[in-house]
Amino acid sequence: MLVGLGNPGQAYQETRHNIGFKVLDRLSLDHGIALNCRRFHSCSGFGVIAGQAVMLTAPQAFMNRSGPPILRLLSYYGISSKDVLIIHDDIDLAFGRIKIKEKGGHGGHNGLKSVMDALGSGEFSRLRIGIGRPARGSDVIDHVLGPFSSKEIDMLDAVLARASDAAVTVLCHGAKVGMNMFHRKTMNSPETSDGGKNGRSIK
Repeated sequence: MLVGLGNPGQAYQETRHNIGFKVLDRLSLDHGIALNCRRFHSCSGFGVIAGQAVMLTAPQAFMNRSGPPILRLLSYYGISSKDVLIIHDDIDLAFGRIKIKEKGGHGGHNGLKSVMDALGSGEFSRLRIGIGRPARGSDVIDHVLGPFSSKEIDMLDAVLARASDAAVTVLCHGAKVGMNMFHRKTMNSPETSDGGKNGRSIK
């Protein structure tokens, strides 16, 4: 299960905090998985990516309440938290930088905190996408909830493509393979054509 975090509503659509939603939209578009927003306070869809059955979902609660909709989906469909990849923004990474993590704490991210509180565990994988910190003296909340700069917009398509590739790699091969491929300074696009046969998959 691939989960993008963000805030619902037009006002937040083009903000840095919603980059998780943007990656999920990219996955939906690239792999022909339609999202339905009628149940569980989420926009979700089922499909197949590189031979792996997958569920895409974007909780339609505000970021700091993301956990309960995810818990309802996991409970209803019988999915383990260990088979979840949460895709979210990270101010501690430079814009566009990607980090993959198997499990851990929330690091002050309110969306992750809500997910951990709801699931009672941090036993899920994360795909962290850098949005950078604001300039010295600028407000962090204004930065996170602010629109992308013109420079960031120029980079955004490549960032979303790379993050989408990283999510597919984790889906098919597991977080450790994803780390090896995407934490290098210079990386080629991942190949996932074996359908995840060489690693543990995420639903």
